[in-house]
Amino acid sequence: MSALDVSAFPSDFAWGASTSAYQIEGGWNMDGKGPSTWDTFCHAKGKVFEDQTGDVACNSYQLWEEDLKCILQLGLTHYRLSISWARILPDGTTNHVNLKGVEYYNKVIDNLIASDVTPMVTLCHFDLPQALEDCGGWQSTDIADIFENYARFCFKTFGDRVKLWITVNEPYVYAKLGHEDGIFAPGIKEPGISAYLVGHNMLRAHAKSWHSYNSDFRHLQGGQVSIALNSDWAEPLDPGCPKDVAATERYLAFSLGWFACPVFGTGDYPESMKSRIEARSLELGYNQGPRLPRFSKDEPSPLGTADFFALNYYTSRKVKNLNGARELSFTGDEGAEGVTDPSWPISGIYWLAVVPDGLRKLLKYIKDTYTSLPIYITENGFSQSGPVQKEDDDRCTFYQDTLQEVGKAISQEGVNVKGYFAWSLLDNFEWAEGFRLRFGLFHVDFSTPELKRTFYRSGREYAAVISKHHSQTKSKLV
Repeated sequence: MSALDVSAFPSDFAWGASTSAYQIEGGWNMDGKGPSTWDTFCHAKGKVFEDQTGDVACNSYQLWEEDLKCILQLGLTHYRLSISWARILPDGTTNHVNLKGVEYYNKVIDNLIASDVTPMVTLCHFDLPQALEDCGGWQSTDIADIFENYARFCFKTFGDRVKLWITVNEPYVYAKLGHEDGIFAPGIKEPGISAYLVGHNMLRAHAKSWHSYNSDFRHLQGGQVSIALNSDWAEPLDPGCPKDVAATERYLAFSLGWFACPVFGTGDYPESMKSRIEARSLELGYNQGPRLPRFSKDEPSPLGTADFFALNYYTSRKVKNLNGARELSFTGDEGAEGVTDPSWPISGIYWLAVVPDGLRKLLKYIKDTYTSLPIYITENGFSQSGPVQKEDDDRCTFYQDTLQEVGKAISQEGVNVKGYFAWSLLDNFEWAEGFRLRFGLFHVDFSTPELKRTFYRSGREYAAVISKHHSQTKSKLV
């Protein structure tokens, strides 16, 4: 990978890696932390591979110094982490602040700054405090104001040092997998209804928090705030079939557009999404009001509530038209099915096809469709399953090919890509897949209490790319 031409990357390019609190921290009930929806979901049994949990995970709560060593070995300029909402506000509200939790994140942030590593902090990466879920969670209208109070607390407490904020990670995944499919926490299955409500409230929460930051903190702190959106790249299965072409547009509208259009486009949901959901409600005799909520004129608009575009990209799909669903469902509304091309290699799990040039195409699509704002690729990675290969040649090739495509997006397509964050710094708890998928730049030995971190070859090669870029940048300045 060190053979990669890094000259396309700007001198201030952010070289990062990402993690999230529930996936690495452990310490699930230590020092006053409250339970999160993922604690509850995992403890319910039968939800996660081999009933594994994030109770200990990488034990980063107690082994943070080991994580910091990994960050320094890589030579990262940026590190994306998330705050466990329930660790600092056990019941989700500012009525009770857990000072031990605040102390932990102060230590992490201070250590990063002292090491010349810029923190990017996510406020909610899937792990809602269970106390809030018990009151309706993200389906509750009140959640947007509660989240705004939490965000304000974090801006006030950490914002003197944190200059890059993500409010919500992958609202699509939390809404659909958690409230439509029921395979992620909180495990609700209400097809065609709850996911839209959850997505709407996440957008409301994000918008209120951005406006709060903009009016009360930006002039003092000078930071930036965004929301992390995940998306596949999509192309028609049969480019000569008008139905597949239309289905591909819907596929992108119902995934990326669902959140990008309100924030970066029109301030509202995509027209194709609104019309399809309304038509399907009529067709299926659903008459209990609009399933896709409407934005209120009495609340801050989501339009323009991002200072950069945060993109999580993992894979691509070929899309075909889907007809005839006779029940309410997100997939029926979307009327599209994404499939993998048989020529694409698969990484670790069936859904994760390796398509590096899909990232370049998606970056161009975002620039052309939504915004010329800077883009940070906030997650992108390659998983292993089965016997672990520490000399992970396939992942090395993946990173080399992917970074090459990012370089082309910058130099050939004129996309303003400001940074790349590999998923993930460490092997960790991969949600419903438990520990059987490994995305880390560092291997974690989960079989021992020490949870020893060891470089994968891909981590060493990523470090070499970063070092090479720094050297080139310095030589230009001399």
